[in-house]
Amino acid sequence: MSIYITFMEPEELRRYLFNGAVLVVQLTPFKKDGKVDYEGLRRNTSFLVEKRHYGPLVLIPVGSTGEKYSVTDEEWKRIVKTVIDVANGKVPVVPGASHSGTMVALERSKYAEDAGADGVMIVLPYYLVPEEEGLYLHYKKIADSINIGIIIYNNPDVSKIYMKPHVLKRIVETTDNIVAVKENTPYIPTLYEQIKTVGDKVPVLQGRGEWWFAATAFLGVRGYVSGHANFMPEFCIDLLRAGLNKDYVKLKEFMEKLDPFEEFVAKMCRKYGPSTTILPYPYVSSYMIYGVYKAAMDMLGLAGGYMRLPMLNIKDEDKKELEKILFEKWNLTRINS
Repeated sequence: MSIYITFMEPEELRRYLFNGAVLVVQLTPFKKDGKVDYEGLRRNTSFLVEKRHYGPLVLIPVGSTGEKYSVTDEEWKRIVKTVIDVANGKVPVVPGASHSGTMVALERSKYAEDAGADGVMIVLPYYLVPEEEGLYLHYKKIADSINIGIIIYNNPDVSKIYMKPHVLKRIVETTDNIVAVKENTPYIPTLYEQIKTVGDKVPVLQGRGEWWFAATAFLGVRGYVSGHANFMPEFCIDLLRAGLNKDYVKLKEFMEKLDPFEEFVAKMCRKYGPSTTILPYPYVSSYMIYGVYKAAMDMLGLAGGYMRLPMLNIKDEDKKELEKILFEKWNLTRINS
């Protein structure tokens, strides 16, 4: 029987994010036969919930990192409900509820609200490119129809479009439940313009991960979205604190510690590439990092599992090098599950 769970009001979630948090984009573990490993998902979520005592986390299931594009509607619902049930109000849960069509994104957002989510993360509409008015109305319609918070996911990598500061400002000023912006621009002046435009009203979060958070913390980003935190949340929270405290010596140390992993991911992208993207540099050209994450989680005793096609897993021959990074260079230890 499900436990009744209350969610954070939008203003409470907005304050929580303004204070600084690591948003964990959870991977979805798939078994070798392609089915969702729900028990593995429960174990992964329990592991993260226990880390709430170390520092502020937010759980984001079925986002891009969670391969939301490859799960069925029923799988999406069950994944969301599983994470909410395990979190049980102890850690905010903000599932990805995106869709290229407003009505479908709204249906998912309402399901998340009814299931007990604290908010939803919604990427820019994809496939067809809307006009600015359509983009505004997409978020306005969803915001006016639910009572939980919305994190706008401003990601041109996956959507082909970009929400410019004046559109973002209009949405924030005409709705009550936009709680943050996950900003994925690779252009630092553009990031700074977004912070100057809306940063006093909603927190702007670095959407490109650890290295980018360290590199842009001085601009005033209030946290960041992390895949690493699936298996090394303490490191990610320590990095968050260094950034919020403007401790640039520590930030440089964290960036240097990340180097071996970043180099390994780049090596995997070259080995399994080239990617078929037509997006120009410096946008994402390969997503092999997700296969690396899953392999790392398996090595550490969590449920990483397999990627779903058309995305690729790394091969056994690559895992020995990854093991050296995890256990020798980073001194991580296996997690007792």
